[in-house]
Amino acid sequence: MLADIANLFHGFAVVLQPQNILLMVIGILLGVIVGVLPGLGGANGIAILLPLTFSMTPTGAIIMLSCIYWGALFGGAITSILFNIPGEPWSVATTFDGYPMAQQGRAGEALTAAFTSSFIGALFAVIVITLVAPLVADFALEFGPAEKFSVYFLAFCSFIGMGKEPPFKTIASMMIGFVLAAVGLDSVTGQLRLTFGFTELLNGFDFLIAVIGLFGIGEILLTMEEGLAFRGGNGKIDLKVVLKTWMSLPKYWMTSLRSCLIGCWMGVTPAGATPASFMSYGIAKRVAKNGKNFGKGEIEGVVAPETAAHAAGTAALLPMLSLGVPGSPTAAVLLGGLLIWGLQPGPMLFVEQKEFVWGLIASMYLGNLVGLIVVLTCVPVFAAILRVPFSIIAPLILVLCAIGAYSVHSSTFDVILMLAFGVIGYLLKKTNYPLAPLVLAIVLGDKAEEAFRQSLLGSGGSLGVFFSNGLVSSIMVLGLIALFWSAIQEGWSRLRPPAAVA
Repeated sequence: MLADIANLFHGFAVVLQPQNILLMVIGILLGVIVGVLPGLGGANGIAILLPLTFSMTPTGAIIMLSCIYWGALFGGAITSILFNIPGEPWSVATTFDGYPMAQQGRAGEALTAAFTSSFIGALFAVIVITLVAPLVADFALEFGPAEKFSVYFLAFCSFIGMGKEPPFKTIASMMIGFVLAAVGLDSVTGQLRLTFGFTELLNGFDFLIAVIGLFGIGEILLTMEEGLAFRGGNGKIDLKVVLKTWMSLPKYWMTSLRSCLIGCWMGVTPAGATPASFMSYGIAKRVAKNGKNFGKGEIEGVVAPETAAHAAGTAALLPMLSLGVPGSPTAAVLLGGLLIWGLQPGPMLFVEQKEFVWGLIASMYLGNLVGLIVVLTCVPVFAAILRVPFSIIAPLILVLCAIGAYSVHSSTFDVILMLAFGVIGYLLKKTNYPLAPLVLAIVLGDKAEEAFRQSLLGSGGSLGVFFSNGLVSSIMVLGLIALFWSAIQEGWSRLRPPAAVA
């Protein structure tokens, strides 16, 4: 533990270098803009802006990207409260009371409560990561191929059985990702697969090209089709409102603590920030003394979802860092970025790249603090962005995506691939197929396949290797439970006797 604390302080020394502080501020500003603009969001923004980091050091790059993520999380609240437009799916719950508060002339109070709650939720999750991640990483160092596959199996099953999307749609999306991950050289035999004579596909589909198309282009096409009209007032926050709101927030400490715990749990599991925000809001409404006022401009109705969503969004980085398994679409994009920089997320990262890992964790502390200061001072500027016609913003985003795709290999073929992935992303979103399992399968598909085949080669083809010891058996059983979780819940509810009616 003392060694971890020493490493954390070393991480702060890395982050506090002038160039890294500058990257942190730039990342926050870009992230808030990404969060404010409709059709983007954390995962989309990081995917589009990832090429900006190619010339940076891995530490500087991950600091900037993680701060883009923090900024996007903060930015989603601005649109929800001022314009009743959720910037992110999880910020839907924030609109329930945030927008009524803005209509009542309490926009400053609502925004301050949202930003402060977001900071508290993220800070709680970062503390959890600081304490738990090294322990998980030390434990995972004992993993062989079978144990690694069992962890991947648990991640895939969790997305299927515990996600909010229909299981069959999740499986279908994941299968597409597995097919895309299989393109190129077979890592075990060295044979070419599914290249169809295209030399550009010898190394498979580039992860960055795929996510820019799926998230950036796909989301923009859908947003353009739906059309947008912004209606909302100007947001202004003065120091008096901030201090007054801060003085009122301590009485909601139980709501904040409960939301932090819900968010961390939902973040570590693949459930994510959206269910966390709704669950936290629902419980707060049921428990609160003023529950009947929820939906009419109750500040507690802003505190609960914002705290939970940010705790979940931050906690999703824990399995990514310690096990190499992303807990959210954004974490999956960050995982892909690490692989591009030649870093393998997982337990060895804590051994071989201590400066990088602890620099990232330290940046989480400072990035959230910088983000809180930036959004509290610059809300009117960010709100004004929403008044730019979307017909101007959309082409700019499309051009940015094309430049990002071309810069990967300086190839027009990559731009064509990006557009193709954009159409696929649009069709999947249009038919309500989730993108997160697809991204997860692209990132982890080849690694899961490699671990699976290595395990079978070592055991002479026996599947019993996945139940050969207590550790791998436990993880596989947890995976099976997660896979059939909804069926287990339904069966349990049928077995329970009905509640007596008074």
